[in-house]
Amino acid sequence: MTGVADYPAFLDALKARVRSARLTAAVAVNQELIQLYWSIGRDIVDRQRREGWGAKVIDRLAADLRAAFPEMAGFSARNLRYMRDFGAAYPDQEFVQQAAAKLPWGHHIVLLGARGENERRFYVRAAVEQGWSRNVLVHQIESDLYRRQSQALTNFEATLPAPQSALAAQLVKDTYAFDFLGLAPDVSERDLERGLIEQVRALIMELGKGFAFVGSQYPLEVGGQDYRLDLLFYHLRLRCYVVIELKVEAFKPEFAGKMNFYLSAVDDQLRHPDDQPSIGIILCKARNRVIVEYALRDSLKPLGVASYTLSASLPAQLESALPTARDLAILERASRRGRFKDQPV
Repeated sequence: MTGVADYPAFLDALKARVRSARLTAAVAVNQELIQLYWSIGRDIVDRQRREGWGAKVIDRLAADLRAAFPEMAGFSARNLRYMRDFGAAYPDQEFVQQAAAKLPWGHHIVLLGARGENERRFYVRAAVEQGWSRNVLVHQIESDLYRRQSQALTNFEATLPAPQSALAAQLVKDTYAFDFLGLAPDVSERDLERGLIEQVRALIMELGKGFAFVGSQYPLEVGGQDYRLDLLFYHLRLRCYVVIELKVEAFKPEFAGKMNFYLSAVDDQLRHPDDQPSIGIILCKARNRVIVEYALRDSLKPLGVASYTLSASLPAQLESALPTARDLAILERASRRGRFKDQPV
Protein backbone atom coordinates (compact mmCIF):
# COMPACT_ATOMS: atom_id res chain seq x y z
CA MET A 1 0.00 0.00 0.00
CA THR A 2 2.88 2.31 0.69
CA GLY A 3 4.07 1.99 -2.89
CA VAL A 4 0.62 2.84 -4.27
CA ALA A 5 0.41 5.87 -2.01
CA ASP A 6 3.76 7.09 -3.33
CA TYR A 7 2.73 6.61 -6.96
CA PRO A 8 1.25 10.12 -7.61
CA ALA A 9 4.41 11.82 -6.37
CA PHE A 10 6.54 9.40 -8.42
CA LEU A 11 4.46 10.14 -11.55
CA ASP A 12 4.69 13.91 -11.01
CA ALA A 13 8.47 13.67 -10.70
CA LEU A 14 8.71 11.67 -13.93
CA LYS A 15 6.47 14.11 -15.82
CA ALA A 16 8.60 17.03 -14.61
CA ARG A 17 11.71 15.20 -15.82
CA VAL A 18 10.17 14.53 -19.23
CA ARG A 19 9.12 18.17 -19.62
CA SER A 20 12.60 19.32 -18.66
CA ALA A 21 14.20 16.94 -21.16
CA ARG A 22 11.84 18.07 -23.93
CA LEU A 23 12.67 21.71 -23.24
CA THR A 24 16.40 20.97 -23.21
CA ALA A 25 16.07 19.11 -26.50
CA ALA A 26 14.06 21.94 -28.08
CA VAL A 27 16.68 24.49 -27.04
CA ALA A 28 19.47 22.30 -28.41
CA VAL A 29 17.63 21.80 -31.72
CA ASN A 30 17.07 25.56 -32.06
CA GLN A 31 20.75 26.28 -31.41
CA GLU A 32 21.81 23.77 -34.05
CA LEU A 33 19.32 25.22 -36.54
CA ILE A 34 20.50 28.81 -35.99
CA GLN A 35 24.14 27.79 -36.38
CA LEU A 36 23.25 25.87 -39.56
CA TYR A 37 21.46 28.90 -40.99
CA TRP A 38 24.42 31.10 -40.07
CA SER A 39 26.93 28.77 -41.74
CA ILE A 40 24.80 28.59 -44.92
CA GLY A 41 24.51 32.37 -44.90
CA ARG A 42 28.26 32.84 -44.46
CA ASP A 43 28.96 30.44 -47.33
CA ILE A 44 26.59 32.34 -49.62
CA VAL A 45 28.18 35.66 -48.64
CA ASP A 46 31.67 34.28 -49.32
CA ARG A 47 30.63 32.87 -52.70
CA GLN A 48 29.00 36.13 -53.72
CA ARG A 49 32.13 38.05 -52.82
CA ARG A 50 34.65 35.67 -54.37
CA GLU A 51 32.75 34.39 -57.39
CA GLY A 52 30.20 37.12 -58.01
CA TRP A 53 27.11 34.99 -57.46
CA GLY A 54 23.92 36.83 -58.36
CA ALA A 55 20.39 36.66 -56.99
CA LYS A 56 19.35 33.89 -59.43
CA VAL A 57 21.85 31.50 -57.87
CA ILE A 58 19.92 31.71 -54.58
CA ASP A 59 16.71 30.76 -56.41
CA ARG A 60 18.49 27.74 -57.93
CA LEU A 61 20.01 26.79 -54.58
CA ALA A 62 16.60 26.97 -52.91
CA ALA A 63 15.06 24.64 -55.50
CA ASP A 64 17.90 22.12 -55.20
CA LEU A 65 17.84 22.11 -51.38
CA ARG A 66 14.05 21.68 -51.28
CA ALA A 67 14.40 18.73 -53.66
CA ALA A 68 17.09 17.17 -51.48
CA PHE A 69 15.28 17.84 -48.19
CA PRO A 70 11.54 17.99 -48.94
CA GLU A 71 10.66 17.50 -45.25
CA MET A 72 12.40 20.76 -44.27
CA ALA A 73 10.44 24.01 -44.64
CA GLY A 74 13.32 26.46 -44.24
CA PHE A 75 14.87 26.38 -47.70
CA SER A 76 12.74 28.88 -49.59
CA ALA A 77 14.56 31.50 -51.64
CA ARG A 78 13.31 34.17 -49.27
CA ASN A 79 14.64 32.34 -46.22
CA LEU A 80 17.99 31.76 -47.91
CA ARG A 81 18.27 35.50 -48.45
CA TYR A 82 17.56 35.96 -44.74
CA MET A 83 20.35 33.45 -44.02
CA ARG A 84 22.71 35.42 -46.26
CA ASP A 85 21.85 38.66 -44.45
CA PHE A 86 22.16 36.87 -41.10
CA GLY A 87 25.61 35.58 -41.97
CA ALA A 88 26.69 39.03 -43.14
CA ALA A 89 25.33 40.67 -39.98
CA TYR A 90 27.33 38.46 -37.60
CA PRO A 91 30.83 37.69 -38.92
CA ASP A 92 31.85 36.51 -35.44
CA GLN A 93 30.99 32.81 -35.07
CA GLU A 94 31.69 32.86 -31.32
CA PHE A 95 28.97 35.48 -30.75
CA VAL A 96 26.51 33.37 -32.73
CA GLN A 97 27.30 30.27 -30.70
CA GLN A 98 27.23 31.97 -27.30
CA ALA A 99 24.33 34.43 -27.76
CA ALA A 100 22.52 34.57 -31.10
CA ALA A 101 21.86 30.83 -31.27
CA LYS A 102 19.77 31.08 -28.11
CA LEU A 103 17.05 33.04 -29.97
CA PRO A 104 14.46 31.61 -32.38
CA TRP A 105 14.88 32.28 -36.10
CA GLY A 106 11.88 34.63 -36.16
CA HIS A 107 13.67 36.94 -33.71
CA HIS A 108 16.68 37.14 -36.02
CA ILE A 109 14.54 38.05 -39.02
CA VAL A 110 13.23 40.98 -36.96
CA LEU A 111 16.75 41.92 -35.83
CA LEU A 112 17.98 42.19 -39.41
CA GLY A 113 16.07 45.48 -39.54
CA ALA A 114 18.07 46.97 -36.65
CA ARG A 115 20.57 49.68 -37.49
CA GLY A 116 24.19 48.64 -37.18
CA GLU A 117 26.10 45.73 -35.65
CA ASN A 118 26.33 47.16 -32.12
CA GLU A 119 22.57 47.75 -32.01
CA ARG A 120 21.79 44.22 -33.20
CA ARG A 121 24.12 42.72 -30.62
CA PHE A 122 22.51 44.84 -27.88
CA TYR A 123 19.04 43.53 -28.75
CA VAL A 124 20.30 39.94 -29.02
CA ARG A 125 21.78 40.04 -25.52
CA ALA A 126 18.75 41.82 -24.07
CA ALA A 127 16.27 39.41 -25.68
CA VAL A 128 18.22 36.40 -24.39
CA GLU A 129 18.65 37.82 -20.89
CA GLN A 130 15.08 39.04 -20.48
CA GLY A 131 13.27 36.34 -22.44
CA TRP A 132 11.51 38.71 -24.86
CA SER A 133 8.91 37.32 -27.21
CA ARG A 134 9.09 38.36 -30.84
CA ASN A 135 6.35 40.97 -30.34
CA VAL A 136 8.17 42.49 -27.38
CA LEU A 137 11.40 42.59 -29.39
CA VAL A 138 9.59 44.42 -32.22
CA HIS A 139 8.25 46.96 -29.73
CA GLN A 140 11.65 47.57 -28.14
CA ILE A 141 13.26 48.15 -31.55
CA GLU A 142 10.45 50.45 -32.69
CA SER A 143 10.66 52.42 -29.43
CA ASP A 144 14.46 52.72 -29.94
CA LEU A 145 15.44 51.13 -26.64
CA TYR A 146 19.08 50.93 -27.75
CA ARG A 147 19.43 54.72 -27.77
CA ARG A 148 17.28 55.26 -24.68
CA GLN A 149 19.09 52.78 -22.46
CA SER A 150 21.44 54.12 -19.76
CA GLN A 151 21.25 57.70 -21.05
CA ALA A 152 19.31 59.28 -18.18
CA LEU A 153 20.80 61.93 -15.92
CA THR A 154 21.66 60.38 -12.55
CA ASN A 155 23.99 60.82 -9.58
CA PHE A 156 24.35 57.08 -9.02
CA GLU A 157 28.13 57.09 -9.46
CA ALA A 158 28.51 59.58 -6.62
CA THR A 159 25.88 58.12 -4.26
CA LEU A 160 26.14 54.34 -4.73
CA PRO A 161 29.11 51.99 -4.34
CA ALA A 162 30.35 49.92 -7.25
CA PRO A 163 29.00 47.71 -8.75
CA GLN A 164 25.62 48.93 -7.46
CA SER A 165 26.05 52.27 -9.24
CA ALA A 166 26.67 50.63 -12.63
CA LEU A 167 23.70 48.29 -12.24
CA ALA A 168 21.43 51.14 -11.20
CA ALA A 169 22.51 53.22 -14.21
CA GLN A 170 21.47 50.39 -16.51
CA LEU A 171 17.89 50.37 -15.25
CA VAL A 172 17.18 54.05 -15.97
CA LYS A 173 16.50 55.12 -19.55
CA ASP A 174 16.82 58.57 -21.04
CA THR A 175 13.23 58.49 -22.30
CA TYR A 176 10.49 56.03 -21.39
CA ALA A 177 7.97 55.09 -24.08
CA PHE A 178 4.48 54.96 -22.60
CA ASP A 179 2.80 54.53 -25.98
CA PHE A 180 0.93 51.50 -24.66
CA LEU A 181 -1.28 53.78 -22.54
CA GLY A 182 -3.06 55.33 -25.49
CA LEU A 183 -3.19 58.70 -23.69
CA ALA A 184 -3.14 62.18 -25.16
CA PRO A 185 0.05 64.25 -24.69
CA ASP A 186 -1.77 66.69 -22.37
CA VAL A 187 -2.63 63.95 -19.84
CA SER A 188 -2.85 64.85 -16.15
CA GLU A 189 -0.51 63.29 -13.58
CA ARG A 190 -3.35 61.32 -12.01
CA ASP A 191 -4.52 59.98 -15.39
CA LEU A 192 -0.95 59.08 -16.29
CA GLU A 193 -0.53 57.17 -13.04
CA ARG A 194 -3.92 55.49 -13.39
CA GLY A 195 -3.07 54.46 -16.94
CA LEU A 196 0.25 52.99 -15.85
CA ILE A 197 -1.37 50.98 -13.06
CA GLU A 198 -4.06 49.68 -15.41
CA GLN A 199 -1.30 48.43 -17.70
CA VAL A 200 1.11 47.16 -15.06
CA ARG A 201 2.49 44.36 -17.18
CA ALA A 202 3.34 46.63 -20.10
CA LEU A 203 4.81 49.18 -17.67
CA ILE A 204 7.12 46.59 -16.12
CA MET A 205 8.15 45.46 -19.59
CA GLU A 206 9.13 49.05 -20.40
CA LEU A 207 10.93 49.52 -17.08
CA GLY A 208 12.99 46.40 -17.64
CA LYS A 209 13.74 43.06 -16.03
CA GLY A 210 13.76 42.76 -12.25
CA PHE A 211 11.02 45.20 -11.20
CA ALA A 212 8.42 43.88 -8.72
CA PHE A 213 5.33 46.06 -8.23
CA VAL A 214 4.64 47.10 -4.61
CA GLY A 215 1.86 49.65 -5.01
CA SER A 216 0.56 52.97 -6.32
CA GLN A 217 -0.15 55.97 -4.12
CA TYR A 218 1.80 54.04 -1.50
CA PRO A 219 1.14 55.64 1.94
CA LEU A 220 3.90 56.90 4.25
CA GLU A 221 3.47 58.72 7.54
CA VAL A 222 6.20 61.18 8.55
CA GLY A 223 5.95 63.50 11.53
CA GLY A 224 2.24 62.82 11.93
CA GLN A 225 1.51 63.78 8.27
CA ASP A 226 0.47 61.50 5.44
CA TYR A 227 2.37 61.31 2.15
CA ARG A 228 1.87 59.09 -0.89
CA LEU A 229 4.39 57.76 -3.41
CA ASP A 230 3.19 57.70 -7.01
CA LEU A 231 4.67 54.27 -7.73
CA LEU A 232 6.76 51.98 -5.53
CA PHE A 233 8.71 48.97 -6.82
CA TYR A 234 11.29 46.58 -5.45
CA HIS A 235 14.14 45.65 -7.78
CA LEU A 236 15.04 41.99 -7.42
CA ARG A 237 18.55 42.23 -8.85
CA LEU A 238 19.58 45.46 -7.14
CA ARG A 239 17.84 44.43 -3.91
CA CYS A 240 16.45 47.87 -3.22
CA TYR A 241 13.23 49.87 -3.34
CA VAL A 242 12.66 52.07 -6.38
CA VAL A 243 10.42 55.12 -5.98
CA ILE A 244 8.98 56.61 -9.18
CA GLU A 245 7.42 60.06 -9.24
CA LEU A 246 5.44 61.19 -12.30
CA LYS A 247 5.37 64.80 -13.50
CA VAL A 248 3.44 66.15 -16.49
CA GLU A 249 5.67 69.20 -16.70
CA ALA A 250 9.36 69.95 -17.21
CA PHE A 251 11.77 69.10 -14.40
CA LYS A 252 12.06 71.60 -11.54
CA PRO A 253 14.81 71.59 -8.86
CA GLU A 254 12.25 71.17 -6.09
CA PHE A 255 11.32 67.75 -7.52
CA ALA A 256 14.73 66.46 -6.43
CA GLY A 257 14.24 67.79 -2.89
CA LYS A 258 10.89 66.07 -2.58
CA MET A 259 12.34 62.80 -3.87
CA ASN A 260 15.19 63.04 -1.33
CA PHE A 261 12.55 63.32 1.37
CA TYR A 262 10.67 60.27 0.08
CA LEU A 263 13.84 58.17 -0.15
CA SER A 264 14.80 59.02 3.43
CA ALA A 265 11.36 57.92 4.60
CA VAL A 266 11.45 54.69 2.58
CA ASP A 267 14.94 53.84 3.84
CA ASP A 268 13.85 54.49 7.42
CA GLN A 269 10.47 52.76 7.35
CA LEU A 270 10.64 50.03 4.69
CA ARG A 271 14.25 49.18 3.95
CA HIS A 272 15.50 45.89 5.41
CA PRO A 273 19.06 45.81 6.85
CA ASP A 274 20.12 43.58 3.94
CA ASP A 275 18.63 45.93 1.32
CA GLN A 276 20.67 48.39 -0.69
CA PRO A 277 19.88 52.15 -0.56
CA SER A 278 16.57 53.04 -2.19
CA ILE A 279 16.65 54.68 -5.62
CA GLY A 280 14.46 57.49 -6.91
CA ILE A 281 13.42 58.01 -10.55
CA ILE A 282 11.67 61.24 -11.53
CA LEU A 283 9.79 60.94 -14.82
CA CYS A 284 9.09 64.33 -16.39
CA LYS A 285 7.56 65.53 -19.60
CA ALA A 286 10.87 67.24 -20.37
CA ARG A 287 14.08 68.21 -18.58
CA ASN A 288 16.92 70.66 -19.02
CA ARG A 289 20.27 68.89 -18.61
CA VAL A 290 21.99 71.77 -16.83
CA ILE A 291 19.15 72.27 -14.33
CA VAL A 292 19.07 68.53 -13.59
CA GLU A 293 22.83 68.39 -13.07
CA TYR A 294 22.71 71.28 -10.63
CA ALA A 295 19.79 69.74 -8.74
CA LEU A 296 21.53 66.35 -8.37
CA ARG A 297 25.08 67.55 -7.78
CA ASP A 298 25.07 67.66 -3.98
CA SER A 299 22.30 65.16 -3.33
CA LEU A 300 23.29 62.29 -1.05
CA LYS A 301 20.46 60.07 -2.27
CA PRO A 302 20.65 58.11 -5.56
CA LEU A 303 18.39 59.90 -8.04
CA GLY A 304 17.72 59.67 -11.74
CA VAL A 305 15.73 62.00 -13.99
CA ALA A 306 14.24 60.86 -17.28
CA SER A 307 11.53 61.97 -19.67
CA TYR A 308 8.68 60.01 -21.25
CA THR A 309 6.75 59.96 -24.50
CA LEU A 310 3.05 59.33 -25.01
CA SER A 311 1.03 58.23 -27.98
CA ALA A 312 -2.72 58.42 -28.45
CA SER A 313 -2.80 54.97 -30.08
CA LEU A 314 -1.98 51.52 -28.69
CA PRO A 315 0.62 49.50 -30.66
CA ALA A 316 -1.00 46.29 -31.88
CA GLN A 317 1.94 44.10 -30.79
CA LEU A 318 1.40 45.14 -27.18
CA GLU A 319 -2.25 44.16 -26.88
CA SER A 320 -1.42 40.58 -25.86
CA ALA A 321 1.00 41.83 -23.19
CA LEU A 322 -1.52 43.91 -21.26
CA PRO A 323 -2.70 42.68 -17.84
CA THR A 324 -6.15 41.44 -17.03
CA ALA A 325 -8.19 42.55 -14.05
CA ARG A 326 -7.20 39.27 -12.38
CA ASP A 327 -3.49 40.05 -12.90
CA LEU A 328 -3.88 43.42 -11.21
CA ALA A 329 -5.83 41.93 -8.32
CA ILE A 330 -3.07 39.38 -7.74
CA LEU A 331 -0.44 42.13 -7.76
CA GLU A 332 -2.39 44.21 -5.29
CA ARG A 333 -2.98 41.26 -2.92
CA ALA A 334 0.66 40.23 -3.10
CA SER A 335 1.84 43.76 -2.28
CA ARG A 336 -0.49 43.94 0.74
CA ARG A 337 0.87 40.66 2.08
CA GLY A 338 4.46 41.83 1.68
CA ARG A 339 5.27 39.04 -0.81
CA PHE A 340 6.40 41.30 -3.65
CA LYS A 341 10.06 40.39 -3.26
CA ASP A 342 9.24 36.88 -4.37
CA GLN A 343 7.32 37.92 -7.49
CA PRO A 344 9.72 37.86 -10.48
CA VAL A 345 8.86 39.97 -13.50
